[in-house]
Amino acid sequence: MATHRISSLPIAISTSLSLPSKRRDYRLALPFNSLYGTRLLLKPSNLSCFVTKHHSSTTATVSLSLPTAKPERATSEKSPVWSARSIKSFAMAELEARKLKYPNTGTEALLMGILVEGTSHAAKFLRANGITLFKVREETVNLLGKSDMYFFSPEHPPLTEQAQKVLDWAVDEKLKSGESGEITTSYLLLGIWSEKESAGHKILATFGFNDEKAKELAKFLNDDVVLNYK
Repeated sequence: MATHRISSLPIAISTSLSLPSKRRDYRLALPFNSLYGTRLLLKPSNLSCFVTKHHSSTTATVSLSLPTAKPERATSEKSPVWSARSIKSFAMAELEARKLKYPNTGTEALLMGILVEGTSHAAKFLRANGITLFKVREETVNLLGKSDMYFFSPEHPPLTEQAQKVLDWAVDEKLKSGESGEITTSYLLLGIWSEKESAGHKILATFGFNDEKAKELAKFLNDDVVLNYK
């Protein structure tokens, strides 16, 4: 089975003749003869990351979920969906970990990922409080040190235990809220803050983020920035 991977998202796409069911995802339909064709469709689909070849097009299914330490959630229809900004932040976190040549994606990388994505309410809140990508990256190196220059990170550095707890905390809090909608990056940021011993928490604290600011951000947990292209 041939496998291809899209560099901007942590998504594996594999050739298959059948699609699993009972998951809320989205399907991208692209012309089979070119990745740059004019036909691009986005519609509800089934389970994650499979490609089906037809006579004139290739259909790719993109999952809107992130890793979880709770296997029962992987097949649950009740599990909330992550927002596109959250998923992009996660992808950027993996990239930041690779740039620093770290073997794992930690809470500090998740924090950098939010800032790299840059358009979410959480990212704007951080910048408004003087917490920028440059400062976080510099403090990460001060706190965790530099990796060996000859070390090469895996394509998708595995999550540290604390980073995985951040993701699961975000899902738990979304379920507790009883609110509909997606899991925004604000949940991701507060999840980092909830891990008191993590590098991400320590970096936030270094730049003045505290419980009061966390409470302020929590008021907008289920809101996100609406981009207007008009």
